[in-house]
Amino acid sequence: MANELKYGEQIHLQNGYDSWKGGYLDTNSHSSASGGKYQVATADSPSRGKGTGTWEILSASGKAAGQPVVSGDVVYLRNLYGGDGGYLDTNGHARDEQKSAGAKYDVSTSQSQDRATGTGRWRIFAQTSSPADQNVRAGDVVHLWNLYGDNGGFLETNHTSPLSGAKYDLCTNAYFNRSSDVADWKIHRAQG
Repeated sequence: MANELKYGEQIHLQNGYDSWKGGYLDTNSHSSASGGKYQVATADSPSRGKGTGTWEILSASGKAAGQPVVSGDVVYLRNLYGGDGGYLDTNGHARDEQKSAGAKYDVSTSQSQDRATGTGRWRIFAQTSSPADQNVRAGDVVHLWNLYGDNGGFLETNHTSPLSGAKYDLCTNAYFNRSSDVADWKIHRAQG
């Protein structure tokens, strides 16, 4: 029962592409999307800027801080850049070159938890954990499925990012892992 991830904890999410060289989920530059706050990409480091790669995991179904995160839960991910980098959110359509590989929506952060119904809600699925008691733990590999329109797609890396200091662009995809572990995310606890 050790090492369970709890609501209210701060984490880094490392992408599995190219044997875990896909970078860390990161906010980078202001978003021009309607209702958007910051653009999202991956970066080589979980601390490219203060808080840019740090995310607070919150329950979208009313579970209190300190309760364990269970595989299948619906969560919000709040970025901590500047103390409030916004909530991970689907916003707009993926680029054409991403769509040719099954992509659905662009990803950014927004000021509100749900900019539109379900855009900021993510169902977290762990591949496995030890012990296999349904809890999610630091070190586990997860998929994050967006609930926009009840089918917002899986968070993935897709093409290089044009943003300064960024590695790969992010979008959601209809396929849970279209190639090379692009939708695998490893949870690391942020060092306080």
